[in-house]
Amino acid sequence: MTSSGAALSPSREETSQRRHSENQTKAMLRRLLRSPKGAVGTTLLLLLILTAIVGPYLVPYNPIEIDVKQQLKPPSAEHWFGTDELGRDIFSRILYGARVSLQAGLLAVSLAAVVGVVTGLLAGYLGGWFDAIIMRIWDTFLAFPAIFLAIGIVTVLGPGQMNAMLAVAIISMPTFARLVRATTLSIRAQDFVEAARSIGSGKPRIMFRTIFPNCVAPLMVQMAIAAPAAILTEAALSYLGLGSQPPNPSWGNMLQTAQSYLHRAPTYGIFPGVAITILVIGMNYFADGLQDAIDPRRARAGASMK
Repeated sequence: MTSSGAALSPSREETSQRRHSENQTKAMLRRLLRSPKGAVGTTLLLLLILTAIVGPYLVPYNPIEIDVKQQLKPPSAEHWFGTDELGRDIFSRILYGARVSLQAGLLAVSLAAVVGVVTGLLAGYLGGWFDAIIMRIWDTFLAFPAIFLAIGIVTVLGPGQMNAMLAVAIISMPTFARLVRATTLSIRAQDFVEAARSIGSGKPRIMFRTIFPNCVAPLMVQMAIAAPAAILTEAALSYLGLGSQPPNPSWGNMLQTAQSYLHRAPTYGIFPGVAITILVIGMNYFADGLQDAIDPRRARAGASMK
């Protein structure tokens, strides 16, 4: 009977921990949606995702179809945002361009987070010469301004949407690696890590099953903060002609083209610029709300200072 009870106890403990984690997640989501910034940011983020997924199937016009008879038309009932220099519908092109921004903001940052987590955990837990080599590599990347480093990477790889996304991911990796390494260093000597080590858990299990869960909360906040910066970097690369290439629509290359026609069609550059602005503000609100939801003490401290 004793052995049977002992066999059941880990299962009960795991179930209890799972329920506790689910309750914490639900409480965090409630705090996020109750916060004005969190609610606005979450709504805008969901709208972006929905637009990027469904928008290309609902656009009224083909975003790359040329109609020279309709070039540089002002906003109207037929073309809500007007047309560009080749007669293409700007509203349709903005909807298509949302997918490019979503890929830069989510996929590139996710790739950066994966590489940053692995290298940060290894450097923080193993320490020694491995830590020194890994962190000096990331310090070298951080020594360059992000946009200049991205331009250099795309110049070497060649212009294109995928290469621009890879450049955005690379310049974001050092931040994630340093964050995870700092968290790992602060908890690798804690009692629960020593307990896992004493029962014979291997290094991979300790790093990814014991230490990594403690890195998730700050990692989520950092991803939310990095996403708008990644979107701006991708838009800047496209504006310089190094990102998404014509005729594929991108908010950045639309702004670059609109610059030459501002005197004939002043509204041409307004709509992609407004799209980028709303998206970045929304994602910054989401990051603020998420940080307050994960750490309620921060929200209370901010409220008390007002």
